[in-house]
Amino acid sequence: FRTLLNLLRLDQRWKEEQLEVVTMKLNIAAAFLLAQGASAFVPGTTQKSSANVLNVFGKSGSKGTGEGWIDPCAPVNTEAAMKKTLNEALKGATFKKRLSLLGSTGSIGTQTLDIVDACPDNFQIDALSAGTNSALMAEQVLKYKPQVASLATKEAADDLKERLKAAGCEEMPEIFFGDEGTVAAATVGTADTVVTGIVGAAGLLPTIEAIKLGKDIALANKETLISGGPVINPLVEKHGINMLAADSEHSAIFQCLQGVPEGGLRRIILTASGGAFRDYSKEDLFDLCKNNPEFVQQKATTHPNWDMGAKITLDSATMMNKGLEVIEAHYLFGASYDDIDIVIHPQSIIHSMVETKDTSCIAQLGWADMRLPIVYSVSWPHRLEMPYEPLDLAKIGSLTFDKPDREKYPCIDLAYAAGNAGGTMTAVLNAANEAANEKFRANMGLGFLDIPKLIEGAMEAHKADHKVGDVTLDDILSCDEWARNYVEKESLNTATIFS
Repeated sequence: FRTLLNLLRLDQRWKEEQLEVVTMKLNIAAAFLLAQGASAFVPGTTQKSSANVLNVFGKSGSKGTGEGWIDPCAPVNTEAAMKKTLNEALKGATFKKRLSLLGSTGSIGTQTLDIVDACPDNFQIDALSAGTNSALMAEQVLKYKPQVASLATKEAADDLKERLKAAGCEEMPEIFFGDEGTVAAATVGTADTVVTGIVGAAGLLPTIEAIKLGKDIALANKETLISGGPVINPLVEKHGINMLAADSEHSAIFQCLQGVPEGGLRRIILTASGGAFRDYSKEDLFDLCKNNPEFVQQKATTHPNWDMGAKITLDSATMMNKGLEVIEAHYLFGASYDDIDIVIHPQSIIHSMVETKDTSCIAQLGWADMRLPIVYSVSWPHRLEMPYEPLDLAKIGSLTFDKPDREKYPCIDLAYAAGNAGGTMTAVLNAANEAANEKFRANMGLGFLDIPKLIEGAMEAHKADHKVGDVTLDDILSCDEWARNYVEKESLNTATIFS
């Protein structure tokens, strides 16, 4: 019996060894096929290049093909990113970061300064830039003593100088103005992190210049990646900086991905409050646009949950904000557009979610307070003690979800279409939206539903000049200018959609 048992064990061991040999040979063969670019062997792959084959084998989307995934510019989803996170975390929370704050007098800027006030041992302000609010800038300069201060116009900069002199400022900063001043603030030598709180595509150039100098970016300006993703992502990889999301949804995704290993992400789920018109049916909204445009004008610039700037509040009403966030999520986290979903969540408590390969969903929760994502963007991967109200789920009571109505919110599909087109199309989408958004807020006779109409027209007109590969900064800036001019011209001839 013992002899027979030993023979069976030897037979089993031999089979296991043969299986290991076969497995090793298969792995070698697979590596050879990958090196040869054998995409014909990969189901669902249409392009025959080794890069695409590796993409399919290395990443996975909800449709199982992995097509459309790219390398993330946020420090996630890779072995190198996980090692970097661990190394930073082990340094402890006694760090001191020096910040350059772009958009210091706006919503993001003032809330960032609230964080600096709460954690003076961790943060120091080295540069400030803003629009034309010289009075508030003077107060900030006197309090935080930056090396550089910049305003949008020469008149505002001159007024800042006079205010500081009148206040007896003993440590006068270098004062700049215009685009050059914003770049000067972003590139001040001592700062290691730049908080980009500027609205719109104006944040693109200073962000690029800061990246070239090896500075980390706390990204509150989503348009930087939406317009400049094809240029920004390679720069992030080249200079090895950390691109850290400072808006609520992408910060939530980033936080959820901490500890998720390479290849573990399956899907991103962006939550949306639904904006100003979430409680109106499609029919009611269209009727209001036709018969009561004044009410729509006022309602569209008021957000039910968040305290935000005027531009982003209107973007939330059209839900273009969420469409732009889809594009930003693609560049930040690498997911294909097929693997980024949107869900309406009126309470704005779950700020976004990720689904892993095993279908587990990880969500980040918190009050609707922009300081929460900002503080993580400037302290990552550490957790600082903050004097904020803890989340109370019992107080909230219930959380609800719904699908967005794509006919009610056509901007969502426009954003997905631009993202899938890639290249310069997202720059056109963003610039056309900014221009139409501004005209609507200026009350120049543009209807609420004319906003997506103008954006779609710009995208359609751009098809003849659409560039996908080898996109440069000049290409992006040229398309940005062209799209704004298109909206300016077409809006003069565009009556409201129901007139």
